[in-house]
Amino acid sequence: MRTLLRHLSRGAIFGLLIVWALPTIAADDTKQVVDMAQKWLTVVDSGNYVGAWEQASALIKGAVDKNGFATQVAGVRKPLGKVVTRTLKTSKLETALPGAPDGHYLVMQFDTVFENKKVTVETVTFTHEKDGQWRSAGYFIK
Repeated sequence: MRTLLRHLSRGAIFGLLIVWALPTIAADDTKQVVDMAQKWLTVVDSGNYVGAWEQASALIKGAVDKNGFATQVAGVRKPLGKVVTRTLKTSKLETALPGAPDGHYLVMQFDTVFENKKVTVETVTFTHEKDGQWRSAGYFIK
């Protein structure tokens, strides 16, 4: 019985460590990051793709230079035309994403209507960087 109690208490401590290791973000903080993402998207919407890159995370800046980013985003966004509506569909905190180092990410999906494309889902990922700031780490349109 004493051995079982030792194992259970170790398990309980381990369980607490797992909970503490998971990222936590309060609802107000989530809203703040979503607001930041929407502001970042307005920079993209305005066609200021270099400005969007300049506000991006080290992850984006390490993957593509500002001119490459601007060219890639322009190639996707310009044919779609202006944003008509954009509504937050989901937001989810993640610690691991394909092709990215483990970290703290908020993955947001927006139902977006463009002038030339009525049904799209924009996925915007923000990461919590070492300096404590949340910055864009990914942008995809389906």
